Amino acid sequence: MKRPALSVVVPCYNEAACLDVLHARISGAARAAVGEDYEIVLINDGSKDDSWPVMQRLAAADPHLVAINLSRNHGHQLALTAGLDLCAGEQILIIDADLQDPPELLTDMRATMAAQGADVVYAVRRKRAGETLFKKATAALFYRMLDRLTDTPIPLDTGDFRLMSRRALDALQSLPEQARFIRGMVAWVGFRQVPFPYDRAERHAGETHYPLGKMIALAFDAVTGFSTAPLRWASHIGLALTAASLLLIVYIAIGWLTGSAVQGWTSTMLVTVILGAVQMFVLGMIGEYLGRLYIESKRRPLYLVADVAGPVQGHARLGYSAHEGAKDPA
Repeated sequence: MKRPALSVVVPCYNEAACLDVLHARISGAARAAVGEDYEIVLINDGSKDDSWPVMQRLAAADPHLVAINLSRNHGHQLALTAGLDLCAGEQILIIDADLQDPPELLTDMRATMAAQGADVVYAVRRKRAGETLFKKATAALFYRMLDRLTDTPIPLDTGDFRLMSRRALDALQSLPEQARFIRGMVAWVGFRQVPFPYDRAERHAGETHYPLGKMIALAFDAVTGFSTAPLRWASHIGLALTAASLLLIVYIAIGWLTGSAVQGWTSTMLVTVILGAVQMFVLGMIGEYLGRLYIESKRRPLYLVADVAGPVQGHARLGYSAHEGAKDPA
């Protein structure tokens, strides 16, 4: 199979208002970079608006476009995984559908990759237009907390916007875990990775699909997927409380031997509440990791494809595609 020179992979959720402009801008950027030797892979992640009909219309008019319709909403990281699994390009550009990351940077990113012999060119945000102070502050806190906690160095102020070589993508797709944090997994596979500074624009239309709740969930996936630090904290807290308990026992024994009455209902309840809270925290951390082990042990496919429109050249290695299953009479 002759691979296209470039695949542009775009996970989409309720992005019908952006898709026509997105398609036009990505097509223009791809042609400027590689001529006609490219494909655009749009993944509909269970959108509730008209995203899938718009994708079908665009795919019918453009032979470069592949539209993938997942069976339900799988979440951004698994939708992106599906697109990466089913794309076929020698180079792969990952970009979101909201056009905050300009596709016109593709040519410069490819030039950086060639000049530095890199396998990954990751975009680093210098400015974040159109975002609230709270969003910027929590994002900055998230990246710096992640850098402190994870065992794998993950570049600060980066999202999933990046250009990858085929060998880097193949290495990434060899990682089968369910709880996926793509930017951390790309950092983990290694190879030569270089930064590409840029200014992030405002959304073209609509509202962000990463509210605070989803950001917190992503942070949990990142920390538990790349670090055992919370478990170490739990053990350290346990040791500290054990030492404190021994000191408390010594204090009580001295008071009993000297005839001093050990009084204080408030202090007793305070110790009880603190110990109970710490125990629940420790159990919660252990439970979080055990829950992830339970999910991983099921070995379920990472995504399910219901429909496709356009010429899909890749194969569902990490998921299941009803389109491929229909071709196999077995």
